[in-house]
Amino acid sequence: MLITELRAVPLFASLQDDQLHWIIEHASELELKSGDILFTEGDSAVHFYVLLIGELQITRNIGGREVMLVRHHAGAFTGEVPLLTETSFIASAHVTADSHLLAMDIPQFHAMLARCPSLIKPILAMLSGRIQAMDTMVQQNDKLAGLGRLSAGLAHELNNPAAATRRSVQQLREAVHTLQTAALTLNRQLTPAQIEQFALLCDTVMKQAKRSVELDALEQSEREDALSSWLDEHGIVNAWNMASTFVSVGVDIQQLDAFAAQIAPTSPEAALTWLEATLTAGELVDQVEHSTMRISELIQAMKEYSYMDQARQQEVDIHEGLENTLTIMQHKLKNGIIVKREYDHRLPRIMVYGSELNQVWTNIIDNAIDALDGHGQIGIRTWREGDFVQVEISDNGPGIPPAIQSRIFEPFFTTKGVGKGTGLGLDIAHRIIVDHHHGDIIVTSRPGETRFQVCLPIKRSPENP
Repeated sequence: MLITELRAVPLFASLQDDQLHWIIEHASELELKSGDILFTEGDSAVHFYVLLIGELQITRNIGGREVMLVRHHAGAFTGEVPLLTETSFIASAHVTADSHLLAMDIPQFHAMLARCPSLIKPILAMLSGRIQAMDTMVQQNDKLAGLGRLSAGLAHELNNPAAATRRSVQQLREAVHTLQTAALTLNRQLTPAQIEQFALLCDTVMKQAKRSVELDALEQSEREDALSSWLDEHGIVNAWNMASTFVSVGVDIQQLDAFAAQIAPTSPEAALTWLEATLTAGELVDQVEHSTMRISELIQAMKEYSYMDQARQQEVDIHEGLENTLTIMQHKLKNGIIVKREYDHRLPRIMVYGSELNQVWTNIIDNAIDALDGHGQIGIRTWREGDFVQVEISDNGPGIPPAIQSRIFEPFFTTKGVGKGTGLGLDIAHRIIVDHHHGDIIVTSRPGETRFQVCLPIKRSPENP
């Protein structure tokens, strides 16, 4: 390297010749080809690099895809972020044109800053700008990725009741056809007096169905065998399915005997078929109602979660936001994770940025779910402490190692694998609580227990969006 080459680098332009000579003596040179990788996201940082000739593309894995952050051309420098923040590389550098670089290891980098203090200001300014730019870009991508995850989970949750509704409607169509056929047969077989008596018996059974209780598997099977035998003896087609329906609503053999004796002693099939189809249709209608209600609940939860069509700030019940968040994340909570709630419903409504606060709950609960790895308990507790609302979200997972507990709110710090976490979830949560709501968020953790405690002021003057 020549002094003239270094002086062409904007970072070194103001240095004295002796300072440039020192850099030449204490730095090494790298020649890389297009397609090479200078460093990889997640690797330990060991060098500070200055690009003398060529081009680098800086990328970061966000949500499972490689996102380009910036292109560096001759005169740029890189690697200062992890060296100054004592973290691993938060991005990867790909060589996109044959390149000539200056490389300086960690001790020499710090020695250079001590020997050339005029470099500190531009390096720190670039560090701040890059972190802010990356922060903004990662936040945007993280929000999109989070929205994608929520949308996928919501679609999964909506698919279950939608599929149940389709099945119920198909079966209901069959039940209605059976009712029509049986009704025509009954109209020919029964006298007006028998039809009236039949209506009274059906009404009794329908009321009984609403009061029926669940049986254990053994008793259910024994009753179905007994009713199926009775139906077979009376020449009833499809006796087994009919027996299952009757047992589920509490019909026994004594009732069937009375029913056959009063209505159709010789051939009770049409009457029993009509009754079974009526009971089935009622059950299917209940299933459709339950499924459509579930769909409406999910849509309403998403609308309330995002505070759609509402001002950014509003007075909210803190528990509604927590419950909406749990509803939206239900697809991740189903398999072996129990949520224990201890809510103080006497808490007053508080003025907050609703959608931002729900983002806090989402990030904390999502981390708890990941820590539990499919099995365990999440606890959510609320209470009032003076002029503040306290929300505690805990899990009984493995805990956060003591060595890193003080760093979990740092931007880009994550214990998850590359591409699985941005390291911004808790940083965003911290800024939302502290900067936007003038509250506080703290964490305590030990093996078997991690607790995030969020403190929010009850009285706060509304701010402009």
